[in-house]
Amino acid sequence: MDSVFLLQHSHSISEENQDLKTIGVYKSKEDALKAIERLKSMPGFSAFSKLIDPLVDDEEDGFYIDEYKLNKDHWAEGYITE
Repeated sequence: MDSVFLLQHSHSISEENQDLKTIGVYKSKEDALKAIERLKSMPGFSAFSKLIDPLVDDEEDGFYIDEYKLNKDHWAEGYITE
């Protein structure tokens, strides 16, 4: 296994406030999709049950799956808090 798949759910509470929930980390994208199937009818998730592709969708509320390669830095640029 060279990657894991992070499943998150996002819901905009207001223009300035985003509720982001980490659902789980899975060994395959198929396992993450199965988790969405289990959760999408639950309270809260059911109102925003779409799988969002940030490169295609204009919407922000719904489920996100991101692949992370293991043993690799995924944020290596540092950051500024100004």
